[in-house]
Amino acid sequence: MVSSQVGYQRTLCDHRPCLTPRASVDLNDYQALALQTDVRPQRELEDTVVHLLGLAGEAGSVAAEYKKHLRDGKAHGAWRERMAEELGDVLWYLAAIADRLDLRLADIAAANLAKTRARWIPGFPAPFDESFPENERLPRSGVYEFRAVPETEVSRPSVDLFFNGLKVGDRLTDASDSPDGYRFHDVFHLAFATFLGWSPLTRALLGRKRRSDRIVDENQDGGRAVVLEEGISALAFAYGAEHGLLDGVEHVDQSLIGAIDSASANVEVADRTGADWERAILAGFKVFRELLAHDGGFVAFDADAGQLEFMSEKPVTSD
Repeated sequence: MVSSQVGYQRTLCDHRPCLTPRASVDLNDYQALALQTDVRPQRELEDTVVHLLGLAGEAGSVAAEYKKHLRDGKAHGAWRERMAEELGDVLWYLAAIADRLDLRLADIAAANLAKTRARWIPGFPAPFDESFPENERLPRSGVYEFRAVPETEVSRPSVDLFFNGLKVGDRLTDASDSPDGYRFHDVFHLAFATFLGWSPLTRALLGRKRRSDRIVDENQDGGRAVVLEEGISALAFAYGAEHGLLDGVEHVDQSLIGAIDSASANVEVADRTGADWERAILAGFKVFRELLAHDGGFVAFDADAGQLEFMSEKPVTSD
């Protein structure tokens, strides 16, 4: 027995409807048609609550149906059709609830795709400084050296930073009563510069501030931006310290990404996604662990290739 339906054929499978794909259905069209079967079309609070409870109930039915599949295995032969039916019921309630909130399913779906892609798929966006003179751009490749200072010269573990052989910045210690390797934290600024194209601190250290544009120099490369970056670096470091320096970790918590997004909302790096930040943080910690284990070393980076690599010895170059 087959009856014509919008977007699919409805047949009987084991005395229950089963769905055979026939054509795609526009989400907004589905929403409009689904509402024609709503026996509580009113928009009173009680009606909305009924639909919310219905959604919760159908979500439970989805889980229950899958539980039967796990329990019964091949004996539950129609489980896909039944899962499709239960998921369809969930979709119906979503459509009804969205209508009561004056929302369209297609808009919700598009926004959700944008959100999830931004969180889980990193990109390779154009550098913020590509339109500026060469001497005002962050370097796209090079080698940093984190050189441990001999114990005979200092009273506590210290590190000097070199870029392409030239010393940059001040000598760093852990600046803590508990040694934790924070003296190597500049690798996070390098990771930000490599994967985000953003690091006001690196610009300051290398003399790459965008002074040709007074507003950009002040708002994006100035002291406030440097303090912001240091704060984000400290936040990421504290998070990593609580999670084994992210050894073996593939993703960071959304709470960390959310905090970074909020803190950086008013500077250019707000254009970068959660996935971009996650990649930079994980890459930074990967190299940080090596620097800590070797008490220093070399870090080669290539922003165009999206690479950040630890080397125990200075890499050989062609020049």
